Amino acid sequence: MAGILGIYLFDERWDVYNFGVFGLMALQHRGQETVGLEVFGKSRGKIEGEGLVDQVLVNNKTAGHICLGAVSPYPASNGEIQPIRLSENVSLAIDGKILRIDGYQWDPTLSYEGNLRRALEGDSVEEIQEFFSRCRGGFSYIALNGKPEMVAGRGDLGVKPLVLGKMGFEGGIVSSESCVMDIIGERVPISPAENIEPGEVRIFTPLSAHAERLRNCSRRAYCSFEYVYLARPDSYINEIPVYRVRRKIGEVLAEEGRVEADVVIGVPETAVPFAMAYSNSTGIPVEKGFELTGRRVRSAMKPNQIERLKGVQLKLNVISEAVRGKRVVLIDDSVVRGNTLANIVYLMKEKGAKEIHVRIGSPHIVSHCPFGVEVPPEDELIGRHLPEEKIAEVVGADSFRYLSIDGLVEATGLKFDDLCLGCFNGNYPEV
Repeated sequence: MAGILGIYLFDERWDVYNFGVFGLMALQHRGQETVGLEVFGKSRGKIEGEGLVDQVLVNNKTAGHICLGAVSPYPASNGEIQPIRLSENVSLAIDGKILRIDGYQWDPTLSYEGNLRRALEGDSVEEIQEFFSRCRGGFSYIALNGKPEMVAGRGDLGVKPLVLGKMGFEGGIVSSESCVMDIIGERVPISPAENIEPGEVRIFTPLSAHAERLRNCSRRAYCSFEYVYLARPDSYINEIPVYRVRRKIGEVLAEEGRVEADVVIGVPETAVPFAMAYSNSTGIPVEKGFELTGRRVRSAMKPNQIERLKGVQLKLNVISEAVRGKRVVLIDDSVVRGNTLANIVYLMKEKGAKEIHVRIGSPHIVSHCPFGVEVPPEDELIGRHLPEEKIAEVVGADSFRYLSIDGLVEATGLKFDDLCLGCFNGNYPEV
């Protein structure tokens, strides 16, 4: 997974750098390990590094009117940080994974990036389009050449989101999520961005901006985990408000996993809307159960278990008064290995919680993700190997319940066949 951003301003008098920084800050939740921003103007320069946007970019600056940027949850691959150079002139920011390229034999001796470089045969808009028309997988992308021209689009399954916004008549913004448009673009009362459809590309040149369709796509496979965890609640994903879906998840959880309790508490930040809706549906009061310490770091996305556990202990301090002597419904967005959840349950019981009933706002994760969401090996997935009753015992809870797959589909308002649910049922769309 990554957060990608492209800003194309038509007048060279614009200075795009700060817009790029603020846009990547809005996408920081999609990746907190590396950040890169390439700026094109009278010259072309890139600033990159490991860490958060305000650590890497704020004290540096390069001038120009076009930029391409990315944040990633992965450490630098082979020393490379997105956006990566595919050729002397073409840079690429990509969210997701290209699994195969029609007409190209994948070379196992090359890195992933090396194979993309070998498969790309030119740097014109037409050659970039032709390259991506042959790519199969679950991805969205933004590419910038040296003309300068920008090409942005989604793979034909639409697994990864991509939206288009504008800055008046001065230029366009392409990003992983619509929240970027609220921060740096033109605000629209309902949805602040236009959804780029699967198989569609947007092309920006110094004289024009227009849409083209690379493929007619009959199959949709939108990533269901975007609605559960990945996206910001103020974003629209495939023109559906994420906050509305998360509220609905809480209502469905209340139908499927109601329990007698004194208080409902959501694990910050993602599960808070689940908890609010669960509380409204059951009449059980909702409380703030944790205080956050330091910057908002998504501990579930840290690269190893020690960092995840340390992240929880540093980030979340249980508010004793909210839990002492009470039966607690603890709502979280997902559980992968169970170690982090067990730590949270322990901390709450240490502060005097009488009972803890865990409710999870997603189905059990049972399989890897071929499209770039970091999921541990299948032998480490607690939901793949243990029933709910045993998971409750392992994490120290009095009861444990997942959201059903049907409940998640209902919450999104989409059809079952329009979602990728592979991490929850092991069935992935064909590429």
